[in-house]
Amino acid sequence: MNEPLRAEPASDLTYFAFAASATTPASLATSAAATAASDLPEVLAGRYLIERLLGVGGMGAVYRARDLLREQFGDPEPYIAVKTLSDEFTEYPDAHALLYTEFALTARLSHRHVVRLFGFDVDALSQRAFITLELLKGPTLDQLLSERPEGLTWDELREIAVPLIEALAYSHSRGVIHGDIKPSNVILAEDGLRLFDYGLGQPLEGVLKNLPRLSRNRFKAWTTRYAAPELLDGGEPSAASDMYALGCLLYEMASGRHPFRRLSAKQAKALALDKELQRPPHLAHGWLTLQAALAFDADQRTASLTQLLNIFRRPAPSRLQRWFGRAHG
Repeated sequence: MNEPLRAEPASDLTYFAFAASATTPASLATSAAATAASDLPEVLAGRYLIERLLGVGGMGAVYRARDLLREQFGDPEPYIAVKTLSDEFTEYPDAHALLYTEFALTARLSHRHVVRLFGFDVDALSQRAFITLELLKGPTLDQLLSERPEGLTWDELREIAVPLIEALAYSHSRGVIHGDIKPSNVILAEDGLRLFDYGLGQPLEGVLKNLPRLSRNRFKAWTTRYAAPELLDGGEPSAASDMYALGCLLYEMASGRHPFRRLSAKQAKALALDKELQRPPHLAHGWLTLQAALAFDADQRTASLTQLLNIFRRPAPSRLQRWFGRAHG
């Protein structure tokens, strides 16, 4: 598996709900995910030669491209990725601002486990806004999980959880909320894990004050099975909502299944599924902390990224330690 990005399975697509005042038809949710930019020029901004489509998501598409300028100066690896919005979303007057917000948020991040962005531009001929970013090779986490229905071993889990938590903790420290943590937004690249797609992200209060913000009265977006209840009720993305999504993802990696039967948080809360949660067999440490991350009430979501990081940095207990814990616990 060496495709850097690919379309999500239907069950994991970002879901879009438009207010009654919006003029776009409800079918946008599915059509945007299935349709790439049909009028995308072969060469963007006179520099980026589009080679092929890598994947489509809820709002846009990612392409493999060749940077002709870098190639002209003899760069042996002139390949990059280009992200642009789908046809439907470019019809919105603030579509370019939406894409620029993603660029501005991610560009302020410089971390080995966060995708690296190069630039934001608008093609003069087609008026298509686009982001250029590093081209990554490797499977996404949802691909790995589909091959491991029993979950990952503790050592495997640690290898993914530690860099993922580090990336999210760094993002929060820089005032950036990701907004859409899910398996298909984590890529296991050849040179290490990357967290990507900050398209639904928001700056923390007081950060990047003049940056255009997505109007959530008109446009709401989330991935239902990883979205915290407050997001489903119209709340803003926050560190707490990122924690809930991360908790779902960590539980899924440790057990091979979603903590709440792949249901939305509101459905799971109505069924009191949090009362049925059991420690995943491959989770060696930190069950109470992971439970706190999965709390439906944001005020009770007391787990911290530092706590989770410390938990997953610990090796699995030895047989003697496990025996001692059973005998004297």
